[in-house]
Amino acid sequence: MRLEVVKEDCSKKQIVGKHVYGNLYDCDPNVLSDEEFLRNVVEEAARISKCNLYDIKSWKFGGEKGGVSVIALITESHIAIHTWIEYKYATVDVYTCGSKSDPEAAFNFITSQLKPKEYTKYFSDRSSKPKAIKAATRLQISRAF
Repeated sequence: MRLEVVKEDCSKKQIVGKHVYGNLYDCDPNVLSDEEFLRNVVEEAARISKCNLYDIKSWKFGGEKGGVSVIALITESHIAIHTWIEYKYATVDVYTCGSKSDPEAAFNFITSQLKPKEYTKYFSDRSSKPKAIKAATRLQISRAF
C-alpha cells in the first residue's frame, strides 16, 4: 500500500474529528480468538466507512485465555479492536478526521460481526472549534442483535 500525501493549506479550516468507541459484552470466544477473522472485519469496516487503509497490524497475547489486538492505520486516523477471550469482552475504537468518513458505520459493522449480547457505544466530537465540542460525548447502550 502506498500513502499519498496531499498538500493543503489548513490554516483557516476547522479540524473535524469524530470518535466512536465502545465495549462489547458476552461475545463468542471463538470469534474473539480468531485473528484472521478480526483482521478481515477491520479491513471491511475501513471500506464501509469510506476510510483509506494504510496498514494493519495484529497479534495474539496471553495464550488461550488472552486475546487479540488488531490496529488499522487509516489515512484518516485509526480503527482498533482489542479482545479478552476469558471475559467474552472486546473494545472497539474508531477515530477519523475529515468530513468524508463515517466512523459510526465502521463501529456498527464491527459490532454486527462480533455479535455481543450487549454493548455500549460512545460518540465524541474531537473537532478543533470549541463551539463544535459543546455536546461532545453521548452514550448509547444496546442489547443483542
